[in-house]
Amino acid sequence: MAGRSDLVYLELRDAISCIEQKVNLIGIVIEVGIPKKSRGTDLHFYADYFCTLKMMDISYQSPGLSVIFFAENKEKLPHIKSVGDIIRLHSVVMKIHDGDVYATFKKKLSSFALFYGKFSEDISPYQDSSGLQIIDTDKLLIKNLRTWLVGNQFDTGTNELLLPLKDIKVGKSFDLICKIICAREFPEDRWLLFVWDGTDAPPISLPMKLDDGDNQLPLLLEPLPLPRNALCTFPCLGTILRVIIDKELGLQVQGGGQWVKLRNLSYEVRFGLWQGVLWPSSQLRLLSNEDKAVIHLERCYTERLSSGLERLPLSSFPWPSRITVCGLVPKFFVGKAIYYGFLLILLPPEGVKQTSRRRSLDEIDHEQMPFSTLMDVLTHSEVTYRFKCVVRVVEIYPCRPEVFRSLTTHVYRIRLTLEDPTARIHAFVFGEDGVKFFGGYPPIDVVTSKTNQLLGITESVGGEEGGNNSRNPPWVQLCLKSYYLDKSDAWATRNYRIFGTTLVA
Repeated sequence: MAGRSDLVYLELRDAISCIEQKVNLIGIVIEVGIPKKSRGTDLHFYADYFCTLKMMDISYQSPGLSVIFFAENKEKLPHIKSVGDIIRLHSVVMKIHDGDVYATFKKKLSSFALFYGKFSEDISPYQDSSGLQIIDTDKLLIKNLRTWLVGNQFDTGTNELLLPLKDIKVGKSFDLICKIICAREFPEDRWLLFVWDGTDAPPISLPMKLDDGDNQLPLLLEPLPLPRNALCTFPCLGTILRVIIDKELGLQVQGGGQWVKLRNLSYEVRFGLWQGVLWPSSQLRLLSNEDKAVIHLERCYTERLSSGLERLPLSSFPWPSRITVCGLVPKFFVGKAIYYGFLLILLPPEGVKQTSRRRSLDEIDHEQMPFSTLMDVLTHSEVTYRFKCVVRVVEIYPCRPEVFRSLTTHVYRIRLTLEDPTARIHAFVFGEDGVKFFGGYPPIDVVTSKTNQLLGITESVGGEEGGNNSRNPPWVQLCLKSYYLDKSDAWATRNYRIFGTTLVA
C-alpha cells in the first residue's frame, strides 16, 4: 500500500464506475448485516466469516453502497456501534453482480477503521483493522461528514415488504422496523431477541382440543422467565415478539434499546405464540433515533398511552365480548342476565323478590377502574393490587367442568390461562370467586356451555365439539388481583386470582 500521504478517497458516486479496481472510501454506515460463516478459501486451515454493511456519503445517499467483508473470525469483522458511525476503507475492490455494484473487503489486502458519528469530537477510531495513522485528510473528511449529519435525518424508506406487527402473517417474509428491548441466551448456542414496535400482533387461533396433561399451553417461549428488573423495562402496550438469532449477533445487541430494521424476517406460531425467524439472507439495519419511521412509531405509542380505549387490544375493537361482567352483578345473584342493546338487564332467580339495592363501593370501584394490560399487571410496583383487564381465556385447567369443584367440599378451584397482546399469565378461580364467576352452582351442562363460549369452543351440527377445528376465544373483561404465598419472598411467590367477575354467557 502506498504511503498515507498518497492516499486518495473517492466519492461513492465515482467509485461505482471503477469496477475491478482498488479504491479508498470514507462514508457513513447505514445498514449492518448479520455475521455468517462462509465456505472459506482454505478450509484446511480456517473457516471464513463474512458480513455485509451499507454505506453512503454526501454524493451517493440512496440506495447506498454495499460492502462485503471477509475475515478469519468474527472478531476481525467490523462491529458497528450505531447507525451514523463513520467507516474508512482502504484498498477495497469494486465488483458488479446482476447489475448491482458493491465493494469487497479482502482480508489480506484491505483495511477499515470505525469512528463515532455526529455526536462525537473524538477523531480516533474505536475499531481499526490495520492501526494506520490518522492524517489531516482523514480528520477533515470525518469532521465534514459529522457536520453534514447534524442537519440530516435518516429515512429507512417504505416498501411493500415493510409490515408492522399488527399485520404479520405466517409463512411469508417481511421487513420490520422495531426496537430491541433486550436479548438473552437461548438453548443450542443461540440468542433470543425481544423486539417491539408498539402495535399488537393479531390473535392466534388455537387447537379445539384441550389437554390436562403435558400438552398445555406454556406462558413463554423461553425456557425461564426473565428476571423482574428486565421485565420492568418492557413497554406496557404492544406485542413483544421473540426472534431467535445467532449467538454472535445476540452478543452485539444484548444491551437492548436499539431501533433496527429487520429485513427478510418471517413468522411462525409455536404454542399459540408468535415467533420471528431470521434466515441466512436476513439483514439487520441499525436505525437512528432520528429516523422518520422511529419518530412516527414513538409518537403513535405516546398517543396510545394517553388514550384509555387505545389501551385495549386493537383486535377487541369496538368493544370486548359481553359474556363477562366485572363488579356489576350482586354477590347473591344466581339468576340470569340478558342484554338489550348496550344495557345489561339482570333477571333475579325465580321466587326471589326484586328489591332496590344500592351498589356497594366495591362494585363502583370495579366500574371505575382503568383498564390494565397483562404487562401492567406483571410489572406493577406493588405485590398486591387489583386490575381490570381485557383478555382472552386460551386454556382452562382442569378442562372437564365436572371437576371444576372439589368432590368433597364442592369448592371451585380452577386455573385459567389468560393472554393479551402483551403477555400470557395463569389466574386462579377459587372458592367464593368461583361462585360469583359461574353464578352459583348451575348444572354441568350450563357450566359446560358457559365455559365453551369463554374458550371459543364451537359445537358441530351433531352437538359434538368441533373436532380438530381451531378456536378463537373472545376478548372479555376480567377483574384480577395479585397476591403472594410467602410474605418472606413475596415477589417470587406472587400469583393472580380472578375476582368480582361473573360469566353471564
